[in-house]
Order: sequence, then C-alpha cells, then structure tokens
Amino acid sequence: MYCVDLNSDLGESFGNYTIGMDEEILKYVSSANVACGWHAGDAVVMEKTVAMAGEFNTAVGAHPGFPDLVGFGRRNMAVTPEEAKAYVKYQLGALMAFTKSRGIRLQHVKPHGAMYNMAAVDEKLALAMCEAVYEVDKDIIFMGLAGSKMITAAEKIGLRAASEVFADRAYNDDGTLVSRKLPGAVIKDKDLAISRVIRMVKEGKVESINGKDIAIKADSICVHGDNPKALEFVKNIRQALEKEQIEIKCLR
Repeated sequence: MYCVDLNSDLGESFGNYTIGMDEEILKYVSSANVACGWHAGDAVVMEKTVAMAGEFNTAVGAHPGFPDLVGFGRRNMAVTPEEAKAYVKYQLGALMAFTKSRGIRLQHVKPHGAMYNMAAVDEKLALAMCEAVYEVDKDIIFMGLAGSKMITAAEKIGLRAASEVFADRAYNDDGTLVSRKLPGAVIKDKDLAISRVIRMVKEGKVESINGKDIAIKADSICVHGDNPKALEFVKNIRQALEKEQIEIKCLR
C-alpha cells in the first residue's frame, strides 16, 4: 500500500484582496501550509484559515516567507542565517497563537517561495531555519524540497523531515525547481501533472525539463493554492491517487 500527504499553500489572501479558493481546496488536501503574514496573509486571514482547517480536520503547518508582500515572497533577499532563523521563529510564533487558541497542534513548517528555494541549496540557511523550528518545538515536522539541503539539515538538527514534490512544477536535472521566469516552469496540463505525481509516488522518479529521469522521494505532494487551476488540479489528483490505491494521509 502506497501512502502520501497532499498539501496546498493557503491563507494567502490579504485585506480586501482574495487569493485562491481555500475553503474548496481544504476539502481535498490532508495538510495546509498557512501563510504567516509576511509574504501573504494577515491576522484575520490566519484566524479564518486555521478555523476552516479545523472544520475539515486538515492538518495545519506554518508557511513562513520573506517580508516581501509586494513580491509575494518570491524575490531573493540577502539575509544572514541568524536573520532567517529569527524570521522563521517570529512567523511560527504568530501562527501558533491561532492554532493553540483552537486546540490544534501545529504539524509542520514549510518555508515559502524564495526562502524555500534559497534554503534548498544553502546549507547554512537551511540549518538556521531548522534550528528555529527545533528550538520552538522539536516535534514539528520540517517540510522541504525532496533531495535538498533542507532535508539533510532537518535530519542533522534532529527534526523529522518530510520530502515534498510538486504536481505543477518542472524540475531541473539536479532536482531543483525550474525558475518561474523560464518557459515550462509551471505545468498546466492536468493529465501530465497526474501522471507525474503517480510516478513520483510509485516509482520514486520524475522526468526533468531536459527529459532526464531523476530519483525523487515523495512524502508530500504540493498543489499551489494561487494557481488558477488549483481546485481542478487537487480534486483530480486526489481522485487519481485513490484510483491507484495510494492512500492520502497527513504527515503525522
């Protein structure tokens, strides 16, 4: 029996601006990565998203990013490991107030955007972020890009690591994600996304943008909540996984 977590980045609306279809997507995912107010989200949105996740019995994780609301946290920032550590602690603490007040245990931490991509290749940055989580609660799972520095850093610090794969993103030959600035970086074909996901779970392989087969570990599958086709993707991916007798369970 195969088993995998299905996650989505949620709670990314802000003030009068609505991004994504959180309430609908929460019906199909097993884990939600909730924005913590820096790259997206705000206090009211955090409260609402955590409450909805509780209603659907969806596990909640923190989704910390760089303080870059305008760039949606997808622009690289020159930060020291010490700064990155403080950034993660700050945002983790904010979301934990909302989960604790509702009797929900925070399951995981998954960095967002540029913070995620930078930590995937920068061991010092990855270690600092993992230290932040460990010092707050060593039982929280650290979710990072499969095969990246984040996974080895989490294991080195003593955290449980969850290897994440992407249903709607293309991979480079080294297992990193293709830059969104390049053509083909985002996979928009539903059937292609589904076939790639099933292969990642069952065979532990994915085809890179250059046509090369690379090894990959899939503990959790991400469907981006801000993708216009996110609801269609997550609905169809869940159905396809169940058809292939792949059980969907949260990371815990």
